[in-house]
Amino acid sequence: MSKIAVVYWSGTGNTEAMATAVLEGVKEKGAEGVMLTATEFDESMIDSFDAIAFGCPSMGSEQLEDSEFEPMFVSCEAKLKGKKIALFGSYGWGDGEWMRNWEETCISDGAVLACDSVICNDAPDDEATASCKALGAALV
Repeated sequence: MSKIAVVYWSGTGNTEAMATAVLEGVKEKGAEGVMLTATEFDESMIDSFDAIAFGCPSMGSEQLEDSEFEPMFVSCEAKLKGKKIALFGSYGWGDGEWMRNWEETCISDGAVLACDSVICNDAPDDEATASCKALGAALV
């Protein structure tokens, strides 16, 4: 059975709601899923999982949250080569530049993107929730 980590940071609850839907998709596909905040996860845990979903909202000038999520993610980058991952997050402004930049970083790190990333403006609606569940299923 696949073991999937859903690692996220959420300030308003929007990305947390997305993480919950990702976890549902993992479990509906029959895999073991674990949901962890950015402060609960570090690079030493990467090898314990078959795949990882990373979730972070856009902050500031379209960037990852920089006090908890980004330091955790940067510490994980060296171990992402060949790792199956997926990305998700919410935003309140802009056009998704933070996600495009994040995808490029992951590809440069050698990560294997399991599916298209999922972004939503503010709280996830039914379509975004379904996309998050599909993202979780794609990791299995």
